[in-house]
Amino acid sequence: MLPIQVISAASILGLKPTGVEKLPESLLSHRLSQRLNIRHPIIKVPVLNSKYDFNRDSVTSCLNAPAIRQFSITLGKHLTTVLDKNYFPLVLGGDCSILIGILSALKVRGAYGLIFYDAHADFYQPEKSITGEVADMDLAIVTGRGPDILTNIDDLHPYVADKHVIHIGQRDWEETRKYGSQDIRETVIQRFDHESINKSGIPRSIQKITQAMNAMNVDGFWIHFDTDVLSDEENPAVDYKLPGGLSSEQCELLLKAALSTNKIIGMTLTIFNPKLDDEQGTVAKVLTNLISRSFKG
Repeated sequence: MLPIQVISAASILGLKPTGVEKLPESLLSHRLSQRLNIRHPIIKVPVLNSKYDFNRDSVTSCLNAPAIRQFSITLGKHLTTVLDKNYFPLVLGGDCSILIGILSALKVRGAYGLIFYDAHADFYQPEKSITGEVADMDLAIVTGRGPDILTNIDDLHPYVADKHVIHIGQRDWEETRKYGSQDIRETVIQRFDHESINKSGIPRSIQKITQAMNAMNVDGFWIHFDTDVLSDEENPAVDYKLPGGLSSEQCELLLKAALSTNKIIGMTLTIFNPKLDDEQGTVAKVLTNLISRSFKG
């Protein structure tokens, strides 16, 4: 395993300013760096949260698209520096829109796959999103669907090909139908939703996911871990809650299996809102344990 470098990317431009910007601070205060034996100082990417605008842009139907683009370019530069040093970047958000900066920077380096853990499809087109929040549509954007200002930084559209994406843990089918989202089932994105994982069991699901990874002709994979993929019982500290979800034990086994392939070059962790955690930091402890154990193999 390469040395891990933590990058704090506490942007809330793709969601709302309710607390997810506290994610890095919370997990680091619960000794995540020490648990992972990290030797390097934390890199803090300057955020543009003060530019948050609650009004949708009339052209894109998104919130904060210009600021998200600007932040994404800055984040991408920091990521490139870390990868050039042959470190493993662990990027702590913030919201899911930070994935735009990650994958646009990776596209410059080659063809990379994406393993996307999320309770939601995140596949809305802007005009169908009831919020206009880019965290509703980040997977759509990084696969080339959406406004040019976000999908085509430096003429790199798309940042990742559908055939190189594996989505794990979705459980918002009813919502996506209700609001008319694009359906990832109509693409070649490979999907292992919450129901199918529970039906197949973790060992068989790991086998299928690993086979899918091995079949892809890519230079490596990025893991995006949205903490709402965890069950609502273990992680109620998210802004958009859904019933059900994977247990921390299931997620740990899935992450360990992916990391053990030695094909993962970095990881994002997003959406946990410490302001919705209890006074004891119960969810922060669950997440710290989950991440640290996953990396220990």
